[in-house]
Amino acid sequence: MHTLSRQIRFMIDPFEEELVQGYNSYASKPAGEGVGLYFSLWVDLESELDAKTGFVVNVSEIDKFIRANVIPIFRQTVQSFFAVRKTPLLWDMVCCLRRCWPVVQAGFDDKVLKQLKLELNPFRRITIDSENAEMFIFSEKFEFAAMHRLWNEAFDEATNYEKFGKCANPAGHGHNYVLEVQVQSAIEQVQTGWLSDYQQVIEEKFLNLVDHKNLNVDVEGFENLIPTVENLAYYAWEKLAGKFEDAKLLKVTVWENDRTYCSYSGQ
Repeated sequence: MHTLSRQIRFMIDPFEEELVQGYNSYASKPAGEGVGLYFSLWVDLESELDAKTGFVVNVSEIDKFIRANVIPIFRQTVQSFFAVRKTPLLWDMVCCLRRCWPVVQAGFDDKVLKQLKLELNPFRRITIDSENAEMFIFSEKFEFAAMHRLWNEAFDEATNYEKFGKCANPAGHGHNYVLEVQVQSAIEQVQTGWLSDYQQVIEEKFLNLVDHKNLNVDVEGFENLIPTVENLAYYAWEKLAGKFEDAKLLKVTVWENDRTYCSYSGQ
């Protein structure tokens, strides 16, 4: 069984009377005429391959269907709020995504709709999936800076440099890390203040412990734990699991740089 993922990028002007389509679907289509609300929607469809084409489905069909049938739902949602001088909140966008689910499933009724993922900005995403339509998954990225040295006292000096290379430098070295925290919550739990509470937990329970710190020296828990990106992901999980009042922690991911990251789930 194959799962095909397709991203549709679009922009909505809350005040425009007609959609400006534009011609660059890579940037966004509809495109607007300038500043607007930008969204990125991922559609994941699962099925056996069509023996004649090798496709799950032609991605141009996904694009055409979403722009004709789903983007108008987003536009209606956005414009209904701006009409009364309000901005849609996280909960409103979750409800909007949920409204889109049966529309997309009906449009590809010979496939299994696995997930709809909406990127609200480059660092924040909401997801609903076929496993539990009453729940949604939320993730957001955070940045922190820290330094570390990779060294194992059980190794001799030669072995440490063999295993860790430049990362065994006695003076240590630093990274601008990125942390992504993925949680699951019931849709009805997402009311005003949910996002702020989520961010506050991460700030207080993890970021304040590690940001601008020497992981080997300043952070309790790393006395006997080599501060690799793998162990840092584990440490983040340990600090955050069970701390969200209205959400369940699913996974944490730590990027050491744009080529290296590690994810951890305690499940």
